[in-house]
Amino acid sequence: MQERMVKFYSRESNLVAIHAIPGHFATSHSHINYYIDITSLKTRVREAKEIARVLYHKIGRLSYTDTIVCMDGTEVIGAFLAEEFEKGDFVSTNRHETIYVVSPEINSSNQILFRDNIKHSIEGKHVVLLSATTTTGKTIRRSLEGIQYYGGIIEAVASVFSTVTEVDGRKVETVFTEADLPGYAAYTAQDCPFCKKGQRLEAVVNGFGYSKL
Repeated sequence: MQERMVKFYSRESNLVAIHAIPGHFATSHSHINYYIDITSLKTRVREAKEIARVLYHKIGRLSYTDTIVCMDGTEVIGAFLAEEFEKGDFVSTNRHETIYVVSPEINSSNQILFRDNIKHSIEGKHVVLLSATTTTGKTIRRSLEGIQYYGGIIEAVASVFSTVTEVDGRKVETVFTEADLPGYAAYTAQDCPFCKKGQRLEAVVNGFGYSKL
């Protein structure tokens, strides 16, 4: 797979790029013709910091910023995003005047779970939701529902790569879109042209990576 990898740079910054592998892949909600690999953006300090800078300017000034909820291993980006907010004239309800950066657990029903020792960073707090890749918006929708269940107030939604511009009326701020990846397409399992041709799936993928089949 790696030998087919192609690189696409952000239109906002030539310091960050996504890696894409063409093929036949399955997410939890769809089949896609490119696996989007943003591992380096999540794990390399310089690139994570630049992604955070771009997202911060896209999100803009918020009324309050208390907590960043990080999905799909985006904690490094989330920490730098919190730093960007704190550099500016940010307002927080947190008594310690700094931002929480947290990640939920995912239970067997794919619902998000915040344990008792961490849910105080969600309840009554103004939250930014940060995700890695978004293809259908279902994961973001589930995350929003979970945060609101725990009493969180959604202020912004961001994803490093996204093919959707909004979820339930909330704008999704992103660094990369399908416009940056010519030919990218997502299908339901029933409408997948690869499946109709009898082409086997190469891997199951999510925001953490891929597992070959």
